[in-house]
Amino acid sequence: MSKIVINNLTAGISGKHILKGLNLTVDSADILAVLGPNGHGKSTLLGVLMGNPRYKVYGGSVELDGEDLLALSPDERSKRGLFLAMQNPSEIPGLNSADFYKAAVNAHREKPLAFFEWYKMLQEAYREIGIPLEMSKRNLNEGFSGGEKKRNEILQMILLNPKFAFLDEIDSGLDVDAMNVVAKAINKQREKGTGLVIVSHYERLFEMVKPTKTAVIIDGKVAVTGGPELASRIDREGYEWIKDELGISIEKSDERPMNSVSIGACATKVGVNGK
Repeated sequence: MSKIVINNLTAGISGKHILKGLNLTVDSADILAVLGPNGHGKSTLLGVLMGNPRYKVYGGSVELDGEDLLALSPDERSKRGLFLAMQNPSEIPGLNSADFYKAAVNAHREKPLAFFEWYKMLQEAYREIGIPLEMSKRNLNEGFSGGEKKRNEILQMILLNPKFAFLDEIDSGLDVDAMNVVAKAINKQREKGTGLVIVSHYERLFEMVKPTKTAVIIDGKVAVTGGPELASRIDREGYEWIKDELGISIEKSDERPMNSVSIGACATKVGVNGK
């Protein structure tokens, strides 16, 4: 079983600390739901784990199966079995989708795939994600809808078959049918042994993809952890109970009740122990 161990991780961007001593352990048997108000470090955490160069690590450690993950380049992390489905996938004019996917898959292999083996793999992945194979002839994400871009991210996960997949709001922009397809693909990937870390604001996804653990990030730290019932409670009650029970002050930016919107959707500012 593979394991990621994050210890006292401090990281940010442009000198601003976003993660502030975050501790978390994820193993390949987990589906970890990561929740928290907007702007408190969820996407930053995933970016740091994948080695996004816009983030700087100021302290702490991250180990993958005992290896120093922070010492590895993004491509080395990918080859170790990490994958990130991005919240806002980029459009890349001039780059054929199928060529990109094939290059990515072959970069993880000692020998490149034979043509017919690759074609069968690509065909099955497109069928699983519910979009026509003809889409593979188009440039990567160019002119695609938001939902099509998100399905393409899941398509890459299927093709790469990683040890750990980090899904950053993969359900945003999806209609009900597309969300069902994506959830089915996530569950199938779990059956293959992939550990999943899923950031989402919507309880509906977690109803279809049952998390084994839940972690709530507030002000750059994991404030509380629990099982799947924790995600359900936040969907019902918002984050106010964390203030009452744990002494973590969450200042709302508007007058709406904190449970009047879906998971984590309210913008907030946070101070720990009233600070």
